Amino acid sequence: MIVGLSFVGFLALGVPIAFTLAGVALIYIFASGNGILLQSYGQQLYGGLENYGLLALPLFILLGEFMNAGGIGRRLMALALAFLGSVRGGLAYVNLIANMMMAAILGSTVAQITIMSRLAVPEMERAGYPRDVSVAITAAGGLLAPVIPPSMLFIIFGVVAQIPIGDLFIAGIVPGLLIFAAFILVIAWLGRRHGFPANEAMTLTQRVRAVADALPAALIPLIIIGSILGGFATPTESAAVASLAAILVGLFVYREMTLADILPAFTNAARGSAIVLFLIAAAQVFSWVITFENLPALVAAAMQAMTESPIVFLLLLNLLLLCLGMITDPIPAIILIVPVLLPVATGVYGIDPFHFGVVLCLNLTLGLLTPPVGTGLFTAALMGNVRAERLSLLLIPFFLATAAVLLLIVFFPVLSTGLKGLL
Repeated sequence: MIVGLSFVGFLALGVPIAFTLAGVALIYIFASGNGILLQSYGQQLYGGLENYGLLALPLFILLGEFMNAGGIGRRLMALALAFLGSVRGGLAYVNLIANMMMAAILGSTVAQITIMSRLAVPEMERAGYPRDVSVAITAAGGLLAPVIPPSMLFIIFGVVAQIPIGDLFIAGIVPGLLIFAAFILVIAWLGRRHGFPANEAMTLTQRVRAVADALPAALIPLIIIGSILGGFATPTESAAVASLAAILVGLFVYREMTLADILPAFTNAARGSAIVLFLIAAAQVFSWVITFENLPALVAAAMQAMTESPIVFLLLLNLLLLCLGMITDPIPAIILIVPVLLPVATGVYGIDPFHFGVVLCLNLTLGLLTPPVGTGLFTAALMGNVRAERLSLLLIPFFLATAAVLLLIVFFPVLSTGLKGLL
């Protein structure tokens, strides 16, 4: 009871989620009068970060900083434009394809929306696309980042759930491609409705030049995904190699990055990593407390009383996650939900942890583009100078497409576990 009341109280006062988690755990310890728990508090905080898989997190954030500074995103956008620009609505497809390629590098929705808003929206507006529709397509493309590897959410889930992050990346490939295909259909429908224009076709020489220019940039996602799928490197090692490749490409190939850009990139990555890592450390202490309170067993008993079907459990879970995603960001939600519900999903209902992880991360991604929290939604609205209310309405077809893919994954677990089994 003391845990729940203090948790709600901290949130009502607007206390940041990391301090809320750590503070609630401390209140519980003092209320229990258990001196041993107090002595273990610092150890639990440290233990939350004592995980090799977490090394991938700052490295992927650093990779995003180098990629942004080195002009890599612009080359990937130009590559897609060279082949699809002349198709009716081609720039919209180019936007989505570039988002998919960026997702294979960044793994962060907000970072991806920020970069693509600068690259794609002005280009689409100049070509005659409505600004609000252009921003909506860009924001929707950000939904690919948490599913297509390397995904920050998968890294967090893998660390909290203590399962191999590389296998989790593989589990996200097919769902990510399904969402991409569903979004292609949505864009085709939007193109008919809004009368999307077509650009002039590029010559063969221009296309060859675009391919040659983008080859160094394309090496980066190939390094990440290829090394993981081939078993040559862990996600952490692939992120380190890809970061080095991004520096070399930005400095010596595209020459858009200077030595002066390197230190700010490290500083920004360190700042962003510190925020997330402190949240994970605080969540470890909070998870320790709720386990001590036997909350997972209580939830398991309650869920079993409601249903014995794994499918019904996952459908109920999706409703819970949809509501939770509207009021909190995905990372805190993962940290709160996984210690409680993963043991129930695997132990009571026999659900594969990788299947559970894909469903959970995909669902929580929707919260990034839904009010009232929706950091991705408000980032896109701010970058694109469009009202968030208008953007929310335009994103409804993309939400419905994502929900359809989510239901497919719930009813057919092989879509998330099959490729992992083959590889």
